[in-house]
Amino acid sequence: MAEIGESLAAAEPARVPAAGTLLSRLDKVGAVIAILAAAGLVLEPFATVKANRIVSGRGVGLFEALPPAVAAAGLAVLVAGLLVALRRGRPGIRLAAGAIALATLGVLIGLVPGHLVPPGNALARVSPAAGFWVLGFAFAILVTDAIAKLALGPAARLAVLAAAAAGLAVLLGSGLWDGLSVMREYASHADSFWQEGGRHVALAFGSLVAAVAVGLPLGIACHRSPSLRGVTLPVLNIIQTIPSIAMYGLMMVPLGLLAASVPLAADLGIRGIGTAPALIALFLYSLLPVVANVVVGLGQTPPEVVEAAEGMGMTGRQRLLGVELPLALPVILTGIRIVLVQNIGLVTIAALIGGGGFGTFVFQGIGQAATDLVLLGAVPTIALAFTAAIILDALIEILRGHRP
Repeated sequence: MAEIGESLAAAEPARVPAAGTLLSRLDKVGAVIAILAAAGLVLEPFATVKANRIVSGRGVGLFEALPPAVAAAGLAVLVAGLLVALRRGRPGIRLAAGAIALATLGVLIGLVPGHLVPPGNALARVSPAAGFWVLGFAFAILVTDAIAKLALGPAARLAVLAAAAAGLAVLLGSGLWDGLSVMREYASHADSFWQEGGRHVALAFGSLVAAVAVGLPLGIACHRSPSLRGVTLPVLNIIQTIPSIAMYGLMMVPLGLLAASVPLAADLGIRGIGTAPALIALFLYSLLPVVANVVVGLGQTPPEVVEAAEGMGMTGRQRLLGVELPLALPVILTGIRIVLVQNIGLVTIAALIGGGGFGTFVFQGIGQAATDLVLLGAVPTIALAFTAAIILDALIEILRGHRP
């Protein structure tokens, strides 16, 4: 008995390291992903079936939304992705697992209308439900975490973005999503969608170009004149605190009076509503990030570099264009990135005053209680802002000397 007791006592400590080893292999981010994904699979419906585009509809789970064999195969892929997320492993494998899981979700949701909607039924609508969005968010975290751990260079990140865009284009071009409600909304608004998309891009980039044209020389002047800087930056800060809807409203009255009193202004399209007040408001919002980052960027130029340029006989203009601005360019581009992402979102609100853009569909959908019409405007806006942020981040890193 004594020998048996000693054997058990000797064997007992071996269990603690085993448990510790198991916990050490658990990825903390993966645990969060697993909790989110489990909630999406078990607690929330995968898709929503509606009798028409307006009614609230009924939520269905994965195995009700799809044929049993397809649902089982999709569940196996998703569970496999969760297991990869839970266990610490190579970031490349985690990236592949997340990408495959997201692609699987895209395929599964595209197959739901063919299973649930009877042939010839033009009124019934199928939309992704909370479970689909939660699962997509969970695996998007996995992809983002893997990319961060891989420490990809700017060129590699742009390649990942291009691959994601290509995958989305394949899904859209294949017609797999044509039965989804948001794509049926797109089919009903195809012509106006691209027209409003063009207006959205024109407003966002047009206001950015105007802000850079004014903000760059103003920032240079503020850098050289502390008194001017002490007046300009507080005023721009005050402008930045005005809510966007209030700013658009403030633009309507003076521009409306200008159009009424100056026929040429009305002929040029300057009115109380439309693109003119939206463009001016976006321009005003854009000035602070541009001017402030020009001041900060020029202020970070090493004094010894400026002194060396002076010693070489360079004029003030030559120093500015050949030395100071190139060194400050990454910081200036950071301000431009802030402006562009900000303006892409703010253009959505401009639809309230007739400015156009993807916000047109958002507010039409809200007025008609059509959620998928809201998504038709919201999703492209998010994708546009996300793409612009990644591209400009990569450009900033390249200018700072990052080698992919």
